[in-house]
Amino acid sequence: MPDKTYVIDELISAKAIAARIESLCRDIRREFRNTDKLVVVGLLRGSFIFIADLVRELDLPIEVDFLEASSYGDGMESSREVRILKDLRAAIEGRDVLVVEDIVDTGHTLNHVIALLKSRKPAHLRSIALLDKPSRREVDFRADWIGFEIPDEFVVGYGIDFAQRNRNLPYIGKVRFTE
Repeated sequence: MPDKTYVIDELISAKAIAARIESLCRDIRREFRNTDKLVVVGLLRGSFIFIADLVRELDLPIEVDFLEASSYGDGMESSREVRILKDLRAAIEGRDVLVVEDIVDTGHTLNHVIALLKSRKPAHLRSIALLDKPSRREVDFRADWIGFEIPDEFVVGYGIDFAQRNRNLPYIGKVRFTE
């Protein structure tokens, strides 16, 4: 449980998120239009709402799998040490893969995951992140698709948490700590 008192100010509305997902899915459908089955890999836990909305919007044959990677724990800062806590259930060699991330901050997690999955020889590997904080980037990595670029703010909602709280908010909110 967070030991600080905070309030949450809406940064990106649920309506804006839905509209952006619709737009992103048009591009993804175009990119993967010839796939026999797209393996959509959600990075747990923060991406679970985003991945659910994405796959409902994609009109493609889809298989969903999950990988859990962590570099945060319950903190607000990346440890820069990426740990794989849950791996994929199925092999991805020769398959079309889309990795879904909630937020790219330092870039360490998604960079590590993409390198890991490339080593498994997928036919086509792309990535999408709902949020991107380029001002925090420590590694040279950018997702293929970005929902929203945001400033260096601590955010919650739409699957993203602060110490396992606030994932259920239907919007992205900026955390503001109070005295």
